[in-house]
Amino acid sequence: MRNDLIVLMGEHRYAVDCPWGTLPDGQSFGPLSQIAVDSSGHVYVFQRSNPPVLVFSPDGVLIDTFGEGLFSDAHGIFVTRDDLILLVDRDAHEIIACESSGAVRFRLGQRHQPQFNQPFNHPTDIAQAPNGDFYISDGYGNSNVHCFGADGVFRFSWGRQGSGPGEFTTPHAVWVDPSERVLVADRENNRVQLFDLEGGFIEAWDDFFHPMDIFGDAQGNIFVTDQIPRLSMMSSEGRLIGRCRPVRFGAHGIGGDADGNLYLAETAPLDCVTRLRLLDN
Repeated sequence: MRNDLIVLMGEHRYAVDCPWGTLPDGQSFGPLSQIAVDSSGHVYVFQRSNPPVLVFSPDGVLIDTFGEGLFSDAHGIFVTRDDLILLVDRDAHEIIACESSGAVRFRLGQRHQPQFNQPFNHPTDIAQAPNGDFYISDGYGNSNVHCFGADGVFRFSWGRQGSGPGEFTTPHAVWVDPSERVLVADRENNRVQLFDLEGGFIEAWDDFFHPMDIFGDAQGNIFVTDQIPRLSMMSSEGRLIGRCRPVRFGAHGIGGDADGNLYLAETAPLDCVTRLRLLDN
């Protein structure tokens, strides 16, 4: 494990633990997509090989797997406040909600039936707002963000292909912050756009190169991975707090735990998890 590298973002120092997570002998990570952490500190890794979902204890021991035969193409993952695992199947045009055991709770979308300017056409990511609504970035076939109620009923969509305010070119990730703003990684437009919960445009943060994923902590800080590769830490007002390069080839996904540690899903050729272990506050 690489643990001699320390990175700094603002006043926060992190030790870089790479690779993080112990697999059984003879087993390796497949192509990694995204990563998320539940309320108990369990780390869920979503990968494009079997088993699709790997569950690690907080100290990096593999404790469970699930999802074989369930997914066509792993992309986004989000864990709700009540530890429901929301998984985005990009090529099946579907969102699958699972219990921590892997049992399916519900599905959104029509499996293997892409829709034009409607849910879904190669969706990318999902997040949940404090009111329980779900927001899904629909970014490879469509250029939309869709809102579903907590009951799973479709509410509304916004966006179209383009580079103006409220337009997208590959909306690749979505996050809802404590201020009830919807942040969208507008990848090919090199920006993060911010909206209210009804899809009203607020502003755009432009200082990125192909932003890949977004994670926000309980303090309101926003972390964005991009393809330079690097990790940016932003204030809730959009001020750059710090940047670092803890990965070699780019993190397709980012998550974090209650202790302030960050977890990065690094893409090929490494296909590994990197933990940024918070050293001080």
